[in-house]
Amino acid sequence: MTPRAGAPRLVRPLLVAFLAVAAVDLAGLLAGLQTAHLLAKPLLMPLLAATAAARGGPRLLVAALLFGWGGDVLLMPGSDAAFLAGMACFAAGHVCYLVLFGHARLRPAAGLLYAAALVAFLVHLWPGLPAELKVPLTGYSLLLAAMAWRAGALGRYAAVGGALFLLSDALIATGIADRPQLPAHDFWIMLTYLVAQYLLTRGALGGTADSTGAAPGAYREGSIRI
Repeated sequence: MTPRAGAPRLVRPLLVAFLAVAAVDLAGLLAGLQTAHLLAKPLLMPLLAATAAARGGPRLLVAALLFGWGGDVLLMPGSDAAFLAGMACFAAGHVCYLVLFGHARLRPAAGLLYAAALVAFLVHLWPGLPAELKVPLTGYSLLLAAMAWRAGALGRYAAVGGALFLLSDALIATGIADRPQLPAHDFWIMLTYLVAQYLLTRGALGGTADSTGAAPGAYREGSIRI
């Protein structure tokens, strides 16, 4: 995986902007300020994608983040059609991540744990899911679980990011299925989602781990970490 030319001087200000907007969004959710959330949310993934591009990150990473932006925006109206379109955007982003992760060998035990958790969660949600969403959500969940498992190919940051992405979407699904939800439910959804995307980005910018667990030198030396 060869890094692209970036704009290193822009990395820090873009990352600071992303973190500042994320703080505004999360604080708005905690305070019940819906306007702050509506203004901040559409800015988050473009800022993280711009940070990745400035770092010379892979095009597939930038594409995955921009598909995430599309999903974020489409989920905001709250209609069923917009939800399905947003889910399709996120699914496209997961495909980008899966291609980016490559074909590195992973521990089968982790895959079995993800599969077992997915089956148990779907069984728990199934009775409460709207009929028209059962098949699309099942297909999306399989793709998401595969992404979360395969994220381990990029090391521990991406592995945690994949798991948190799965958790964030699981929290969304509990609302759709009318299951018990956490206090400040939307806050926890956004917090886990933002940390997930950040960690996936950090893992991808670190390069795919080699057999020793180290990232390729092209991503490791003389670069600015995010």
